[in-house]
Amino acid sequence: MKRTREPVNLQTLWHSYGRIVLAVCIATLVVHDIFGTHGYLALRRTKQEIEKVQKDIARLNKENSELAEEVQALRTDPNKIEAIARDGLGLAKPGEVIIKIPQSQQTDKNGQAKP
Repeated sequence: MKRTREPVNLQTLWHSYGRIVLAVCIATLVVHDIFGTHGYLALRRTKQEIEKVQKDIARLNKENSELAEEVQALRTDPNKIEAIARDGLGLAKPGEVIIKIPQSQQTDKNGQAKP
């Protein structure tokens, strides 16, 4: 005798496999929310990058303000201008004598000769 295949009842199919399908869908959504392109891990990476950039901006703003102060000092402070002229350019006031020591004979702060 041949058995004929009974038509599949949708309600019976749902009761048999519905929970499994639902669990797979939920698991897929959880994995996507954690590892997806806009998921939790990507969000953490982005926050770390934002913090790093903000620190760099703060450091650069501080450096910029220090350089602006130095520029202002170079424009207005005659002592600063004189120090640069003396050290950088080797200039002296009338009557002063400049003595230059060769680099090989200069000593460091501990009193030892530099190599």
